[in-house]
Amino acid sequence: MTASPYSPYSAPGPGAPLPPQTPPVRPGRAAGILLMASVIAVGLMAGLFFAYDVSVMPGLARTDDRVYAEAMQNFNEVIDTSGLFVLVFLGALAVTVAVAVLEYRKGHRKVALWAGIAAGLYVVALLVTFSVNIPLNNELAAIGNPVKAGDLSVVDKFKGTWEATNIMRTLLCTAALGCLAHSLKLHGRATPAV
Repeated sequence: MTASPYSPYSAPGPGAPLPPQTPPVRPGRAAGILLMASVIAVGLMAGLFFAYDVSVMPGLARTDDRVYAEAMQNFNEVIDTSGLFVLVFLGALAVTVAVAVLEYRKGHRKVALWAGIAAGLYVVALLVTFSVNIPLNNELAAIGNPVKAGDLSVVDKFKGTWEATNIMRTLLCTAALGCLAHSLKLHGRATPAV
C-alpha cells in the first residue's frame, strides 16, 4: 500500500504535488457596493442634521416667532415632498441592514457586527424623528399662516424640544457613520489586493 501524497504525517518529497489549498473567502462585490452606499446615505443624513444644528436653527433663533414658524413650515414642506430625501432617509436603513445580513451570511462577523450597530443607531434616530420631530412639525403646520395666527406658543415648545432632539439625531447618525467607516475598513482588509 502506498502512502498518500497528501498525508499530514509526512513532508511531500521533491516533485510531489502540493495539497489543495482552500481559497480565501472574499467579500462579495454586492456587499462592498452596499456598504459604500450605506456610508454615503448615513453620511448625508448626519450632514443634514448637523447643518440644522450649526446654521439653520441658530440663524432662525435670531428672528421673531412668526418668521421662525414660517421658515420651519417651508423647510418641512420642501423636505416632506422631496423624493430624493425620502430615498436617502429610508434607504440609509435599508442598505445598512442589507450589508449586515450579507456580511453575516458570508461569515464576516466583525463587519456584520459593526454594520448592525450602525443600523441600530440609525433606527433610534428614526424613532426620535417619528416620535418627536414629525409630531412637532405637524403641530407647527397646524397653526396655519403664522402671520395670521393669534397664538404662537407652539413655537417656544418647538424650539426647545425640536432643536434638542435634532442634536440627538446628529449624534446618533454620526456614531452610525463611524461604525460604518470601521465596517468599511474591516471589509477592505478582508478583500485581497488585486
